[in-house]
Amino acid sequence: MPRSSDTLWDIALAEVSKKNENEDNVEARERSVFFLGNKSGGKTTIILRFLDRDEISKPTLALEYTFGRRARGHSTPKDIAHFWELGGGTSLSDLAQIPITVNNIRSLSVVLVLDLSKPNELWPCMEKLLSVTKNQINKTINELAKKDSIKVNEIKQRTWKMLQKDHPNFESEKRKVICKTLRFVAHYYGASLLFFSNKSESTISKMRTVLNNLAFGTDRSKTISVEYNKPLFVPAGMDSLSQIGSPPAAEVELRKISARNPIDLWKKVYERLFPCESTREIKEILDPAKDPRYAEPEVDAMRTQKDQELEHFRRNASKLWKEMEFDIRGK
Repeated sequence: MPRSSDTLWDIALAEVSKKNENEDNVEARERSVFFLGNKSGGKTTIILRFLDRDEISKPTLALEYTFGRRARGHSTPKDIAHFWELGGGTSLSDLAQIPITVNNIRSLSVVLVLDLSKPNELWPCMEKLLSVTKNQINKTINELAKKDSIKVNEIKQRTWKMLQKDHPNFESEKRKVICKTLRFVAHYYGASLLFFSNKSESTISKMRTVLNNLAFGTDRSKTISVEYNKPLFVPAGMDSLSQIGSPPAAEVELRKISARNPIDLWKKVYERLFPCESTREIKEILDPAKDPRYAEPEVDAMRTQKDQELEHFRRNASKLWKEMEFDIRGK
């Protein structure tokens, strides 16, 4: 409160000092975004485009990390976004325990990237990765609850507050089935749904909007596109069961399907048109390395070494991550 004896310059100086003090106390906000999905599905490409890095994407080995920074205002610290990318499709899904931790669970977003050109692999890949991610999140939440139950309640309330009560919660028939199914799954998990192509500027722009919200907390988009002959874009909280409709099957067929819950019903309807093939294909990919018919001493020795290094990485990465200190703010 200015004193009666203060001059105009005294008041101005006090205001400037107060402003500078407030800016000095503003800490850089940090968020984490965890990408996972189909092998060679485009995760690296999305991250590189978002960060405006003119690089040729390379296959992701195990789990890779990068970061981005964004200025919030003049003379304030830059916000930091940690980007984690899981390679190998579902084969290395146990590494999800590294980016999903008690330390970042309150500022973590998960981005599931699915390859629409492989519809028969879509559901099993999605189901496996969502299951692993959900289990790790629940494990982390339970661990946090033992230390601070109030923070856990805050996380849950903030999540539900973002969604509305009914969160409104190939033009070929095959394309329609894929689109309706993905809309239901996204709605079921309270997630955003975005079709992305590196050759479409429209989808690239929408991708940037979504990732800016997840990584830096910018405003969420209120645009929605649900036409099946166009790339879908449905921000979390803007779809509804009434808009999505029932699973794409005749009512008579639906009554014959035995399902434990809604997600199981959609899965069975989807797999009638796109039978699961990924489990068999994954086994066929992994088994030849141990098949004596293809033995190559030098190659096998190197493979054994790399397997041991990967196992060592799996055991110690979580511990190392907790001890790591990223020297980012000073850069």
